[in-house]
Amino acid sequence: MPNQHEVRWSQLKVGVLVIVALAALTLLISLMSGSSGGIFSRHIIVHSFFGNASGLKPGAPVNLQGVTIGSVKKIIIVPGRKLTPVEVIMSLGLNYKAALHTDTSASMATAGVLGDTFVDLDSAKATGPPLTNGDEVPVVQTPSLSDVIKSSQTTINQVNVILAKLNTMADALGTSKGSLGLFINNPDLYKHAVATLNELQGTISQINHGKGTLGKLVADDELYKRANDTVARLQDIVNQIDAGKGTAGKLVKDDALYNNVNQTAAKANRLMTQIDEGKGTLGMMAKDEAFRNKVSLTVSDLQSILHRADAGEGTVGKLLHDPSLYNNSDQAVVEMRKLLAAIRANPKKYLVIRLHIF
Repeated sequence: MPNQHEVRWSQLKVGVLVIVALAALTLLISLMSGSSGGIFSRHIIVHSFFGNASGLKPGAPVNLQGVTIGSVKKIIIVPGRKLTPVEVIMSLGLNYKAALHTDTSASMATAGVLGDTFVDLDSAKATGPPLTNGDEVPVVQTPSLSDVIKSSQTTINQVNVILAKLNTMADALGTSKGSLGLFINNPDLYKHAVATLNELQGTISQINHGKGTLGKLVADDELYKRANDTVARLQDIVNQIDAGKGTAGKLVKDDALYNNVNQTAAKANRLMTQIDEGKGTLGMMAKDEAFRNKVSLTVSDLQSILHRADAGEGTVGKLLHDPSLYNNSDQAVVEMRKLLAAIRANPKKYLVIRLHIF
């Protein structure tokens, strides 16, 4: 049976072993939590307010640009805040204080699609003073997975409607309904399409061989030469015009013609001004009421005379409409011709000069 001294020695060894194990465990825990500075490192406590915890739990990591720098210590509900009632208290390693600013933003993120929720800090554009113990980190709200699913539900429904319509169209195509269905399932339409393509191929072949109007347009060098000659002549005409030759060239280049046209326009302008002022015959006709009335009266009288002459009244009317005058004139001309013929035939009979001496 062991004595009291041996028992005490055994208890001392067990105590030392427990102390060593606790020290090793403490060191291991400190090494495992090295991302946040370890349990013996100093921390700063900050907080943020969110509208929803979104599955965030105490002990969740707090990342800065993807690097874990602390953890979530507590999550509580603040009744006085209606829009953002969830207060998240975070413990951050003091050795990361230089990278944390008062305008650093906080948001909730998920590790993968079905991973745990954590707090993500962003200091990429932060330029404010460093964070201190008890500061509030402003929150940037980001849509959660459920929000994304809800917002995409309308798009999914629309896609389902489109897919249903496509299925209906596919069924219609398989049953020879509609133009596309007939085109796919009707062999006669296929034959007509093949025949049309063959005719088109024949037409293209004829064009390539220079047959027909289109073929000559494509393959005939003579047409190209004529077109080239025509273009050359047009170019020559343009050069002559540009050189001031010919009528068109003088119209374009001759300053004298421009001056004459300008002078003519000036004279016409002066003439129109005089007419507008009532000067000259045209001016009196345009402006003088009495002269215009006389001209109108004269035209009326002349029209009356013409009407009377057309009706056969007066000397002029009889000259125009009485056939007896024409007949008498025609008879007189006939007798005159007979007299001239008789004189030519026997001039002595009509040209006898008698001399009487008293």
